[in-house]
Amino acid sequence: MTGSHNRRGIAAVAIAVGIGIAVLPAASASADVTIDGPINLGTATAFGVLGASTVTNTGPSNISGDLGLSPGTSITGFPPGIVLGTVEPTTAVAAQAQADLTTAYNVAASLTPTTSGLSDLVGLSLTPGVYSGPTLSLSGDLTLAGTAESVWVFQADSTLITGSASRILLTGGASSCNVFWKVGSSATLGTASQFVGTLMASQSITATTSATVQGRLLADNAAVTLDSNVITRPTGCEDASTTVVLASPTITSGAPTATAVVGTPYTFTITASGTPAAGFRISAGGLPTGLTFDSTTGVISGTPTTAGSYTFTVTASNGVAPDTAASYTVAVTTAAAAVAPGATPAAAAAPGATPAVAVNSVARGAGVGELAATGADLTPILVLSVLLLALGGGLLVRSSRSR
Repeated sequence: MTGSHNRRGIAAVAIAVGIGIAVLPAASASADVTIDGPINLGTATAFGVLGASTVTNTGPSNISGDLGLSPGTSITGFPPGIVLGTVEPTTAVAAQAQADLTTAYNVAASLTPTTSGLSDLVGLSLTPGVYSGPTLSLSGDLTLAGTAESVWVFQADSTLITGSASRILLTGGASSCNVFWKVGSSATLGTASQFVGTLMASQSITATTSATVQGRLLADNAAVTLDSNVITRPTGCEDASTTVVLASPTITSGAPTATAVVGTPYTFTITASGTPAAGFRISAGGLPTGLTFDSTTGVISGTPTTAGSYTFTVTASNGVAPDTAASYTVAVTTAAAAVAPGATPAAAAAPGATPAVAVNSVARGAGVGELAATGADLTPILVLSVLLLALGGGLLVRSSRSR
């Protein structure tokens, strides 16, 4: 009895695990996103300070550039604060600047980090790139080493806090025009700290006593609070209106449904996302005899002449790493083999309809995987699932017979 119970228990576990593995979701492929210049701030470029709910100042703050607020209505502390540009309290100009700020924030958030998992940036000397962390802080000095064209983007998932007297130092001709901070919640600049870059916070920004900023303080959804600060908006910056957001390609064409037939015209199109548009190449294997491939459009077309199974890999690239690859198997049959004996022939395809190929796999990068929609290889998982289900079934049968 005990052996029977044990076998039935093992069988239940094997079946459960097998079913669980069979329905595991595949990981989605994703693209790397970069930029070829500074982030475009749109009309928010003109602002040294831009708030959403309130802008509050204490002491003799000095703002180079415009001061704006939208949709809130309360700007206080000017004077004694001084604004060297235009004050835009709940105006159409401020509203548009807030809309452009949201766009710029989203662009900064979409970029693929070159380095992630950062926390305190103290003591680092960073070359141009995208740097991210759950929270970012600066307890001392941070050096940004580059040229006038170099761009840095910092991504804080939640907060950014700089310590008292902390500094951001630019070397090699690096410019405050091209330093951007995306903060997922709120930012606090410490007393007498020296901050560099355009600070875009989803919520509030607080500049404590005597903190200085070479850049901008832009709060997307909450308040900006100042206390005897000097905010110097960058000038003479490169025009960012032509900056292009680049994305590496991901093959998006799904699995077709029909079979290629000898002597019958055939076409299928490989598609891919990405900016700029991707080009294609056959990177492994070969097409069925009689078919050709357009490397610009991704169209496979022609009339198959020889039956058989043909496996090949298509790689898409657009100059933004990584490339993406998909492996396809095209089964070409003869017209007689296309309909099984005694079976009712399928209805003819409508004129202009696209026949299809059987797709084995799609993989991100140079490898070969499964499932065109996801880029994941599920073959080992499905095999293991079947084996476990078979094991479970066998144990249940054996247990039943032993009773």
